[in-house]
Amino acid sequence: MKPFRMLAATLALFFGLQAVPAMAGTQTTSSGDPVYDIQNPPAFAMIGDLLIARPLLIAATIIGAGLFVVALPFTATGGGIGRTGKALVVDPAKAAFVRCLGCTGDGYNQQE
Repeated sequence: MKPFRMLAATLALFFGLQAVPAMAGTQTTSSGDPVYDIQNPPAFAMIGDLLIARPLLIAATIIGAGLFVVALPFTATGGGIGRTGKALVVDPAKAAFVRCLGCTGDGYNQQE
């Protein structure tokens, strides 16, 4: 094999393999099932998440539910009940109860 072709084949293989991890998180199944991302957080992230973040997120969920009830008459007239409920209740609850301990995302890539 000529040196130029060898270099071109090596570079094509190298850059092709570099794109594989970027495509791994974006795979979806045809049935609509979520594709799970595997994260391996360090121990200090898990401890901080357990002792600090989770109690704050649970408190944010409870406070958000109360604010949602108070704001419900106003959001009903504007037609934004779903968005308000998602922002005040669902998103903090998802971060508190669905996310793995120490992970930065919610654990799955569900396309909506």
